[in-house]
Amino acid sequence: MGTDGHKHSWHTRLQARLYLGGAVILLAGLGISALVYLAAGDVSESAQTYEFEESKQSLRDLEVYGGTANVLAVEFMRWFGGLWHGRPLASTLACLTLLLSCGLFFIAYRWPFDRESDGRAEDKTDDAG
Repeated sequence: MGTDGHKHSWHTRLQARLYLGGAVILLAGLGISALVYLAAGDVSESAQTYEFEESKQSLRDLEVYGGTANVLAVEFMRWFGGLWHGRPLASTLACLTLLLSCGLFFIAYRWPFDRESDGRAEDKTDDAG
C-alpha cells in the first residue's frame, strides 16, 4: 500500500501543477494581450485607403502573371502577417493563450491518477489456469 499511496500523491501533485500552470498562462496571457490592445493604435484611414488601392492594382497584376493560386497565396500571407501587428496581435495572443491554457486544463483533467479505482486497470489475472 505504501507504493500506491506514493504514486497517487505524485500524480496528484502533477495534476495540481498542470492546473496551476494553465491558470498562470491564462492570467498572464490575457493580461499581456489586454496591455497590447490598449497600447496599440488603430491604422489611420488614409493608410488603409492607400493600401487598398495599391493592393487592388497589385492583385490584378498577380492574377495576370501568376493566376488565382498566386493571388490567394499573397492574400493569405498578408492576412497572416497582419495578425502580428497592433490590435490584431492582442487577439492573436488571447487566442493562443486560451488554446494553451485549455490544453493544460484538459491534460490535467484527463490525467490517469489511480487506474485501479476508475476501472482502467489492466486485468492481471492469469486466464490459463
